[in-house]
Amino acid sequence: MPDLSHGDNAAAVNALRSAVMLLGRRLKHQRVDESLSPTEMSVLGTLARCGSATPGELARKEHVQPPSMTRIVALLEAKGLVRLEPHPEDRRQKVVSQTETAEAMLEESRRKRNVWLAHLADGLDEDDWAKLRAAAPVLEKLAHL
Repeated sequence: MPDLSHGDNAAAVNALRSAVMLLGRRLKHQRVDESLSPTEMSVLGTLARCGSATPGELARKEHVQPPSMTRIVALLEAKGLVRLEPHPEDRRQKVVSQTETAEAMLEESRRKRNVWLAHLADGLDEDDWAKLRAAAPVLEKLAHL
């Protein structure tokens, strides 16, 4: 762990936290479907990244209680964004999969957010762009630790 008593490290961590939180909040407003909560969008994103999962697996990945995930999955199913299928090995379980409608909505959401970010980044000079290209893989690694 980096030494946070070192002023430069502490300042970098603080600046990173602040910037990531602000950018994340601004990105959340760039939604395609305003009827979905951020949690519902997150569940769809998890299904897109990780593939089909049981509600219990989704609850763990999303850091919510299983009863909450059951409600979220029911809402998404009612909206035609996920389907429940029997678990191939455990008949007591269901497997949650995203529908083609959800895939299309997520793709449009990614496109909209990418356009917004690209427009925002238009204000960067070439030196800043080079730093952004270098930082992107590190930020992605941090996001998945």
